[in-house]
Amino acid sequence: MNKLKTHLMVLAGMITLGSSSAVAQSFSYPDARRDQTVDNYFGHKVADPYRWMENDTTQEVAKWVKQENALTNAYLQKIPFRQSLYDELKRLYSEQPFSGAPMKHGNKYFFYKQDGLQNQAVLYVKDGIDGKARVFLNPNTLSKDGTVALTDISFSNDNKYMAYSISRSGSDWREIFVKSTSTGKDLPDHILWAKFTNMAWKGDGFFYSAYDAPVKGKEFSNVNEGHKIYYHKLGDDYKQDKLIYENKKYPKRFYSVNVYDNPNYLFLDEDGMAEGNNIIIKNLKESKSPFTTITPDCKYRYTVVASDKKHFYVLTNNGAERYRLMQASYSDPDFKNWKELVGQQTGVLENAQIIGKNFILTYNQDASTHLYLYNMNGKRIREIDLPVIGHADVSGSKKSNIACISFSSFTYPLTIFSYDVDNNKMSVYEKSPLNFDPSKYETKQVFFTSKDGTKIPMSLTYKKGLKLDGSNPVYLYGYGGFNISLNPGFSVLRIPFINAGGIYAQMNLRGGGEYGQQWHRAGTQLNKQNVFDDCIAAAEYLIKEGYSSKGKIALVGGSNGGLLVGAVLNQRPDIFGAAVPRVGVMDMLRYHLFTIGWNWAPDYGTSQDSEEMFKYLLSYSPLHTIKSNVKYPAVLVTTADHDDRVVPAHSFKYAATLQHVAGPNTDQPLLIRIDSKAGHGAGKPVAKILQEQTDIYAFIMYNLGMKPKF
Repeated sequence: MNKLKTHLMVLAGMITLGSSSAVAQSFSYPDARRDQTVDNYFGHKVADPYRWMENDTTQEVAKWVKQENALTNAYLQKIPFRQSLYDELKRLYSEQPFSGAPMKHGNKYFFYKQDGLQNQAVLYVKDGIDGKARVFLNPNTLSKDGTVALTDISFSNDNKYMAYSISRSGSDWREIFVKSTSTGKDLPDHILWAKFTNMAWKGDGFFYSAYDAPVKGKEFSNVNEGHKIYYHKLGDDYKQDKLIYENKKYPKRFYSVNVYDNPNYLFLDEDGMAEGNNIIIKNLKESKSPFTTITPDCKYRYTVVASDKKHFYVLTNNGAERYRLMQASYSDPDFKNWKELVGQQTGVLENAQIIGKNFILTYNQDASTHLYLYNMNGKRIREIDLPVIGHADVSGSKKSNIACISFSSFTYPLTIFSYDVDNNKMSVYEKSPLNFDPSKYETKQVFFTSKDGTKIPMSLTYKKGLKLDGSNPVYLYGYGGFNISLNPGFSVLRIPFINAGGIYAQMNLRGGGEYGQQWHRAGTQLNKQNVFDDCIAAAEYLIKEGYSSKGKIALVGGSNGGLLVGAVLNQRPDIFGAAVPRVGVMDMLRYHLFTIGWNWAPDYGTSQDSEEMFKYLLSYSPLHTIKSNVKYPAVLVTTADHDDRVVPAHSFKYAATLQHVAGPNTDQPLLIRIDSKAGHGAGKPVAKILQEQTDIYAFIMYNLGMKPKF
């Protein structure tokens, strides 16, 4: 690696930061070569001068990354409260050791536990609910730096074995191993190149999903094609695993596999086309039986959520845009024979779980969870009371009338409740020991009006006694895509920002799943601008109502939310004081050409679909709508070298373009932070989380003029 250029060595001396708020300073950004690459879309020529950054394993890219990180680190290290903020976040993390909900397998109970500062949660086991806990699998021993994460576990039908998958450095690639539940020792089994997979046991082995080994050097960038289902028999070399299913006609579709309570039937979930998915079923008792698609088309979503030996139960938005619960028979599983158990309700049905002899149904109503108890015939019995407005996940089984309910909200730390279905009794099973007084804080849900008149919900969390004088800094967070709902939830990371007088604002934008399929579609493809309009309207509402003012709002989002930040920032740079697009989709003309990006087309459309779609994508693509002669707020782009979900080239090209447009010797901090041995976010070790979040919050607080005291 070449040494940094002289101007970077001088840079550290040029940066002088004030003790309380950002002051003018000069930045000389690293040189980034601009080539003559031009693409032709329907007769329209579009320059792509940083195309070379897409090949992110070259020395040229590595040199640029090193220079950018040196510049960013020099800036961040001069923020006077950065170290004390890190110490405070570390302290808060250390005060929240926590155990997860127990999972019963045979006569053993398994659960995850983290001591607060452990990089990865540890899987424990105990004999009986009151037995002594012992370590069963500690992923922290699998790497020195905590970058190997335990991603999934699955127990054999006789509970003698546990298959488990791991991820290295945040990648979506998975390795699968098998452990004996009696001895805790690993078997020789080791599977490579699994991806988007679970492990579904049948007999003395299990089914899983994988791709062929990728081209060396392109493991984290090439398009994923040819997803296959294999059966692995214990003790075999995975290279001899039996191929169960592949679809050569549609190589970009992908598949997950399950075997439910009736072991004679194998279920495939087929995804990666249109807005929906298909359910494919095979009778395992008949070796020559075909794989049969039982759903009518891929326009709708179908999710098998529960089963017994005669029936399986499916959530679907076919015939109900907010979803309904249906019952299907193994003996005659075609969709036309399904029976509706619970029809569409006011809220969006998100899950259904059989607990004992009843269902617990989970609904999302105005971006918060409501739980209802139903009998097996689909009749509502009661609503299950939750402590406050928040979010809940339910776990349990048909073998017990006790459900575990994991609950949290913006000012309610994660708590696990034990719920007795028969007696309607809720009790605390596990509570966070964090020293946090919720009475000092307030959460308020507001509804603001977007550009076209649509009412959009947003939750605001702050310390009690907040004055609406326009002086409050705001951390504005949104996503707005892929039918994903943003739910209430607790995070210690927000505490220092809120304690310093900030407001945490979470938007429920169109494109999400908060109000069903119509809400989702209103933020997709040729309607994507609605999402950006919603976000802009949220910021304008905060200013109009006196919560904040221009220059006091930081806009933050990750992945599709990173796209949101980039697009909105280009359209309304005047509103914000800081922006952090994290692992964002920034090149809307080429996103579909990398790894799993093609699967986002139902939400985005692609530049190859039509001239109309090309022009629409070009009109908001963050990379292509950066303006010259515009005063941008402070920007901190974040990405990571092992992100094979949204490849780092998106962020590289975007940051290089921002810096190029800003010109030499600018006073605009337009920076990029590129993490190593990290991916899109899942499985990130606590040590890296603390470092990254310290940098993000320090950058935001400093550029919003905050004066935190820790």
